[in-house]
Amino acid sequence: MPAAAEIETDAMDAAAEEAAEVLKALSNPGRLRILCALVPGELSVGELEAAVGASQSYVSGQLLRLRQEGLVAAERQGRSMRYSLSDPRIRPILERIYEVFCPST
Repeated sequence: MPAAAEIETDAMDAAAEEAAEVLKALSNPGRLRILCALVPGELSVGELEAAVGASQSYVSGQLLRLRQEGLVAAERQGRSMRYSLSDPRIRPILERIYEVFCPST
């Protein structure tokens, strides 16, 4: 039977591994800008292009990666796709990053 400390260490290892994966997805400036743009609510690819100042192909590629990571969800509305944050754990992280690194206007 494993000791309580061993179980806690296993849980901490699993949590650290999961956190590292999320932080890896956040480590790319382009993906981070897209995620921050989605904090207030869902946006289309065109709206994200304008918000982050990037091309459609770049935004689409980054959205694909973020969907694969489980951080962004897509929903079809008519002929367009709307993107939103899908992992509630990242919203407070993104809000704090914005608060610390983005100057108030």
